[in-house]
Amino acid sequence: MTFRRYLVIAFICVSGAIGDFCLKLGMSHVPQITIDHLGQTVLAVFQPLVFLGIILLIGFFSAYLTALSWADLTYVLPATAVGYIVIALLSRLVLHEQITGYRWAGILLIAGGVGFVTRGPAKTTVNPDIPVTDANMAIPTQDGATV
Repeated sequence: MTFRRYLVIAFICVSGAIGDFCLKLGMSHVPQITIDHLGQTVLAVFQPLVFLGIILLIGFFSAYLTALSWADLTYVLPATAVGYIVIALLSRLVLHEQITGYRWAGILLIAGGVGFVTRGPAKTTVNPDIPVTDANMAIPTQDGATV
């Protein structure tokens, strides 16, 4: 993978995490939204931090689509799990949220899986010499038969 592609993955992680963080900060300045007052969601969009969060998440989505154009979903999605660490750190340091040891362990396990995923190729290729048929798309059952 090229340096630019690593930058796209990094941008996905950072823009997604900071976008979500901005949404949370912005929504802290908006009254609680209930099913009876759904119109307040439209007003929330005009809160500056919510609007910034939306812009960052649009950037995230654009970069995510870009990455999916040259890499497998099974590579891109786990590779962006680093964003969970960024969110946890921002939540703890800025929002002063209490994060239990179990949550930290879960976050680190998910993010640690990135190491396994990034060991393989970003894009797996299909061998054009092997035709795709129902036979090689069969799903094995517990008793060994295929569906």
